[in-house]
Amino acid sequence: MQEPSLADDLHSVRITTDGVRAGVTLAGHEVSASLSGYALEHRANQPPLLVLYVRPPVDAAVFDGYAQVAVASEVPPTEAIVAFLAGIDPSRLQQAALNRDDLDGSPTELTTAMLRQLTEWAGGRP
Repeated sequence: MQEPSLADDLHSVRITTDGVRAGVTLAGHEVSASLSGYALEHRANQPPLLVLYVRPPVDAAVFDGYAQVAVASEVPPTEAIVAFLAGIDPSRLQQAALNRDDLDGSPTELTTAMLRQLTEWAGGRP
């Protein structure tokens, strides 16, 4: 039998932001000073999930309470990658690759140019 996890329970969360800085209150405890960031995800038919990216403590713990806990992963989210690639128009990609200034005449230049173009698009560059 699996033991219950903090992530199994829901807890009161309040996030306020001015567009640059955010205030995060968890179960009545202000925790913003302990965070380097957060991600709030809400999928259909599921409760919202708040992932907290915690700063290493400087001298002592600032937060004392319960929270729904999720471990942030540096592994790229598969669903996002699949959705990004599925949304690529092949003819637009090919044309963008052929219009690049860094084509080098090698046998793999088109493939290389397409990969560079996808990398730039994934990074938000047009």
